[in-house]
Amino acid sequence: MFAAKNTAAPSGEAVYIESVFSTYLYTGNGSTQTITNGIDLSGKGGLVWIKDRAGTYSGQAHQLTDTVRGYNSQLSSNSTGSASSNTNYVSSFSSTGFVLGNSSSVNGTSTTWASWTFRKQAKFFDIVTYTGDGTTGQVINHNLGSVPGCIIVKNYGAAGYDWKVWHRLGNSSGTAAGVGNLNTTSAFSNAATDWFPSVTSTSFTVSSTGNGVNNNGNTFVAYLFAHDAGGFGAAGTDNVISCATFTGPNQTVTLGYEPQWILYKDTAAAGTSWQIIDNMRGMSLTDSARLFPNSSGSEVTGSQWITPTATGFITGASFAANTFIYIAIRRGPMKTPTSGTSVFSPQLQTPSGGTYTMAASSGFPVDWLPTKKTGVVGDWFSTTRLTNNYLSPNTTAAEGSYTYGFDLMQGVSAAWDASATVSYAFRRAPGFFDVVCYTGNGSNRTITHNLGVAPELMIVKSRSSATFGWFVYHSATGNTKYNRLDTTAIPVTDSGFWNNTSPTSTTFTIGTSAAVNASSQTEVVYLFATLAGVSKVGSYTGNGSSQTINCGFAAGARFVMIKRTDSTGDWYVWDTARGIVTANDPHLSLNTTAAEVTTDDSIDPDNSGFIVNQLAATNINVSSASYIFLAIS
Repeated sequence: MFAAKNTAAPSGEAVYIESVFSTYLYTGNGSTQTITNGIDLSGKGGLVWIKDRAGTYSGQAHQLTDTVRGYNSQLSSNSTGSASSNTNYVSSFSSTGFVLGNSSSVNGTSTTWASWTFRKQAKFFDIVTYTGDGTTGQVINHNLGSVPGCIIVKNYGAAGYDWKVWHRLGNSSGTAAGVGNLNTTSAFSNAATDWFPSVTSTSFTVSSTGNGVNNNGNTFVAYLFAHDAGGFGAAGTDNVISCATFTGPNQTVTLGYEPQWILYKDTAAAGTSWQIIDNMRGMSLTDSARLFPNSSGSEVTGSQWITPTATGFITGASFAANTFIYIAIRRGPMKTPTSGTSVFSPQLQTPSGGTYTMAASSGFPVDWLPTKKTGVVGDWFSTTRLTNNYLSPNTTAAEGSYTYGFDLMQGVSAAWDASATVSYAFRRAPGFFDVVCYTGNGSNRTITHNLGVAPELMIVKSRSSATFGWFVYHSATGNTKYNRLDTTAIPVTDSGFWNNTSPTSTTFTIGTSAAVNASSQTEVVYLFATLAGVSKVGSYTGNGSSQTINCGFAAGARFVMIKRTDSTGDWYVWDTARGIVTANDPHLSLNTTAAEVTTDDSIDPDNSGFIVNQLAATNINVSSASYIFLAIS
């Protein structure tokens, strides 16, 4: 029997989900390839799980490699085989990820791949190896630091044995522990204690029943997953992983967080596959992308199987009316960013036509992408990972269906013509930016968000209705008024929008106005806040000449949006991709289809933020006039 290395964080050191789990997508190159996902595998240890998405290599298996068995030992979740030895799969582990060899099983040329990395960490995940003794009652110690919610065990020393899965609620009714097979579609057994007589916060016990988890002289690996154990976030109390159940279709599941990865299985019905869904490949309000641990088959996309919410998820109509177990992992990042470049990227590109990656060098997965052709008259297009459809900020049009590719580690792929296009890549992050979707009910209500601080700027648009425009809350104009992003109008007083209530660090309030809360109407909300050194939501009063707007930045603003509020005026935007310089600066207006204007010098750079100049072309510094703005460093 072998105990796992203690992976608890040093006392007082905060741990975040992004440092212990990653979904990383890549395209094979047939050679060697370094995967940099920010997970310290060489120092902390963990598991790498890889699967061919496209099915280019017929019958391609799931490949699981961990630091405890070693990089040259591979297992397949869809096979009863023993571990194979090949140094061309995962060739090494590093402090920031892992290195792939040239094997077509993990790095086939031009094939798309999904990798999931689980780092060993108390109250999240642990790995233990042991040697079976053939008795009933061998005790295996672990360092999970909490009672496991799920344990997956494989005999890797001998072929012909199933992957055994113990789940805390895996019996047929979802009320007690049960045992199933990860490599098959069989139903779960209620006889969990026949295989795992005891599971505690420090150990689990294996029996000799069925010769599956304790064969005498064979070697085994166990992967342990925590359940609602806390241990994460600045306070060390946040949950990041849950092992529980849901029953049937159209169910609202409350986790207390928005998930990014879910493994689930129907426990009662034989013939039903295990399924993995994640927000990188597609877990949105419009579609889902699924891979199957018990099958070598390719990824299947289509209907909404899992719809994420700010506090959990909703099951789709395709689910049978049975009990399903699941493992859910919290969406990241959890840590507050310290630089604008890690969460925002303005880019000016001229596509060559056809499918093209917008914001290709963003440096991070993109959650929201507004785009506009700069040199011609035409609509803005705005799409989010949560919806994977588009809206146009300059119109009241309802959401349009379009195939965007958010399944990239940087940028968003789309079909585009050969026109110069500016794109703004945003990443959701605490204290900076969040996206929330909800369905209206016609009554005053609060909506949960994950911004972590009180939003100072919120933009709301109906996804399903073409009647209503883009409505804006800004802390400077207050909770009794709304602004319109798609018009030049001044703020309007109306309690039906925000119910005269300011948002909090966890919720915002919606009134009874049909524009933001009509019954059954679907909505999307973009939320912003001031984050030191990263973003500034603010206001200023014009002085009629020139003035510096101090945002507390160190290297100036890379994006500026300004709107006059005491009189009509456009929602002007400037960015460093097109130029914020001491000379003329190109600007666009979010509320119009107009091509960019390049003939005026309304704005200038300043390390603390930006400078506004009074010119008749934009009137962004009229004496005694009032303005609101958003700036990002």
